[in-house]
Order: sequence, then structure tokens, then C-alpha cells
Amino acid sequence: MDFELSAKTKELQRRLHVFMDAHVYPNEQRFHEEVERDRWKPTRIVEELKSKARREGLWNLFLPGDEQGAGLTNLEYAPLCEIMGRSHMAPEVFNCSAPDTGNMEVLARYGTAEQKEKWLKPLLAGEIRSCFSMTEPDVASSDATNIAARIVRDGDEYVITGRKWWSSGAGDPRCKVAIFMGKTDPTAPTHKQQSMILVPLDTPGVKIVRMLTVFGYDHAPHGHAEIQFDNVRVPTANMLLGEGRGFEIAQGRLGPGRIHHCMRCIGLAERALEAMCKRVQSRVAFGEALAERGTIRADIAASRMEIEQARLLTLKAAYMMDKVGNKAARAEIAMIKVVAPNVALRVLDRAIQAHGAAGVSQDTFLASAWAMSRTLRLADGPDEVHIESIAKWELARSKSSA
Repeated sequence: MDFELSAKTKELQRRLHVFMDAHVYPNEQRFHEEVERDRWKPTRIVEELKSKARREGLWNLFLPGDEQGAGLTNLEYAPLCEIMGRSHMAPEVFNCSAPDTGNMEVLARYGTAEQKEKWLKPLLAGEIRSCFSMTEPDVASSDATNIAARIVRDGDEYVITGRKWWSSGAGDPRCKVAIFMGKTDPTAPTHKQQSMILVPLDTPGVKIVRMLTVFGYDHAPHGHAEIQFDNVRVPTANMLLGEGRGFEIAQGRLGPGRIHHCMRCIGLAERALEAMCKRVQSRVAFGEALAERGTIRADIAASRMEIEQARLLTLKAAYMMDKVGNKAARAEIAMIKVVAPNVALRVLDRAIQAHGAAGVSQDTFLASAWAMSRTLRLADGPDEVHIESIAKWELARSKSSA
């Protein structure tokens, strides 16, 4: 496998690092202060930085091979995503944040001309935001065939009924549309029952029930909503790709999204390791710097080794997606989805331990980063689902080679 990056990608890496150093890291405190003043209002600093990033061409970098993006492959985008993952606010600054990236990919790949004009265009411009409504509180949504919400055709409209939660981004007043997954035909073959449809959030019958917290963090102004859809009517033109195509769309959406999540995890782990090294070299306990302690040095070495392994596995998955497609790369995608968040959590945990009481407070990024990383062991499928799939494919491979 050739992981050599193009000159274009290397130049984008350089420019991203410069932008992060000059604009993102110095403004993280201002971002948090603005959020504290008005939790559910978009921050001025992010809007200012979005304008700067767009002027510098650091915009929509995630869209592979699309004229509206940077035209990068998954492998080329992966190291850029790692850089953005180092800061909570960075992905939005470059218009590369979830769930908008996945929703834009869906619209770019499967949307009609009308759907692209109405929703993709303002999303690409960073003028609006979106959410993805699939998970339900009353069923185990890790098995998406359990989804019970209904999408029923009535003449030239669809009637949508159901309760969703963890619709990330719905707390933001700029969130204007949801991609909703529900059943259109319960009698169809198992993986042809679900469909995806566009639902404007100002449609009558759409009600945000509450905002959810992640280990006590509300992630304002983005947020994670529980939403009730009560006899919501939308035009049939809002259907994506066609009835019964929900699983097909989901598979196209989740492959790149998992690469993005995993590379952001690696960037976060890198920043945590850097913070840990600085901390232990500056703190003295029992007559010597913490960095002289064998247990600390072992933690640093373990963190470096694990980060390097996770990065190589993620790059391999990205490479295979580009060369042989998402389906052929499904084992590697499943493996990175388990490995990368767990590596980030271990590195963050060591960094928190090295920081002592400060590590669990709001005075460092570590506690909130740990909470965000922990959710990724559940988001886009829990570890157990991916592990089961990996074992199944490995056993099948063993049988076929016997």
C-alpha cells in the first residue's frame, strides 16, 4: 500500500496547521465564553473563522471527487481530518463537521436537482445546518431493522410518525432540515423496509422534546435532541433515492463518516499526548519531575505506540475504500471504528491521570474530550456490533481458504 500523499494534500496540511495555530487554538477560550453567555446561539467567533477559512480555500475538504469540495480521496482527506480533530470547534470552522458532512454526501450522491438546490447548496455554503434522525429510544437501534417510525404515503405527500433521539445538531437554530429514517413497507424484505426522507424542522408536527446531555455536557450550541414527529406531512419529492433504499443510503453514508470520526479521534489523542508530556515535565512531586517516573514514561510510550497503530489501520481502511470500495473494505472500516475511539480514550485517560485534579475539571480540554470520545463507542454502531461482524467475516475467510 502506498500512503504517499500528493503535493496538493501536503500543501493543504501545511495551510491547515498554520490556520489552526493562528486562528483556532487562540480562540478556543473565546468560543467557550460565548457559549456560556448564550448556550443555544451560534457563536460569533466560529462565524468569523468560517469566513476566513472559506476565503483561504480551506472549505468543504471532505467531499471526495466532487467539484464542490477539494476533490480529495478518502486517503488524502484523512490526515486533514486528523488535524481538525485536535479542536472541538475546528470541524465546523472548515464546514467539515458531522452530521452535516454525511448529510451533504447523501444529498450530493442521491439527491435530486431540486433537493440539491434547496438543501445541499446552503449546507455547502455553511449557511444552515442539518441533523440525522435514525436512532429511537424505544428499540435497540444498533439493529436498524428494529426502527419502528413510519413513513406512509398519502397521495402526493408522506405522513411521518415516530420518536427519534440523538439527532445531533438539532439544538442549533441554524438546523433547518433532518434526514429521517423510517419504515415505508413493513412487509418488504428486511433490508428493503426502510427509507430516508427530508423533513424541514419547521414542518407542523415536528417537536423538539428535550436536549440530551453526554456525561453532563450539552454540547451547545450544537446539541443532541429527542424529537417527536407527529403526523408530519412532507411532499413525495422529499424522498431520497426511492422507497426501500434506506439501508443502501446508510451504507454509502457511514463508510466515509467512520473514517472522519476515527481520524478526528487520532488528532485528539495526539493533542492529549502533547498535553501530557508538557504537564509531566513541568510538575514536580516527591523531589523530581513526574516525567522521571517509570509509570509515567510507560504511559507515554504506550500512547505513542497505540496512536501510530491506530493511524496506520485507519489509513489502510481509507486506502481500501478508494481502491476497492466501501463494501470490500468493510472489515477494515469496522476495525478502525472499534480501535480508534478506544485508543483515544486510553490516551485521554492517561493524560487526565497525569494532570491530576485539573484533568477532570473545565480548566483543560481533557474531560470534555473524553466524554465526546466515549460516545463514539456507541455512535455509528456500538463496538459489539462491529466486533461480531469482524469475527464473522474472519471465520468465513478461514472456511473459504480451508
